[in-house]
Amino acid sequence: MPAGVVAAAAAAAGAYLRIAEAPDAVLTQGAGTALALAEAFCGQRLIGRACEDVIGVGRDWQRLAQRPVSAIRGLTGLQAPGAPFVLPVDAYAVDIDADGNGWVRVTTPGAAMRVAVSYTAGLAAAWDALPEPVAQGVTLLAAHLFEHREGSAAPPAAVAALWRPFRRMRL
Repeated sequence: MPAGVVAAAAAAAGAYLRIAEAPDAVLTQGAGTALALAEAFCGQRLIGRACEDVIGVGRDWQRLAQRPVSAIRGLTGLQAPGAPFVLPVDAYAVDIDADGNGWVRVTTPGAAMRVAVSYTAGLAAAWDALPEPVAQGVTLLAAHLFEHREGSAAPPAAVAALWRPFRRMRL
């Protein structure tokens, strides 16, 4: 998670808690944890960032691990004994479906035994662009983690309720 996003989430939690000074290390750590838990619960990257998957060569469509995919930048062929090489654009096909899943199919692998797919995945470009329910849930959870550092209380049920519409599961 980019440090600027964690800092923005910590600042939002600090404002929620009415803490006037800059967020301390405990609140910043809680914000980072809340963001990671939100991504795990929602089953998708919240903030767009670079990803790379290494997949086998095959003519079948293969789904990328992270979502929602916003761009597939290219493929690099990986050989067992040789140096990596950039696959030409006409050697593969890519697709991003309506659910934000990225798909890749290698049609002409050349000497590649596997390929590394470079892509960008994330629901929003920055903290300010996150859907309000997701950001509010992160803020509530970060504030909860700060207030209950000893771990004696369950997180607010509102957090899951805020995140549930953005949950994507794979079966």
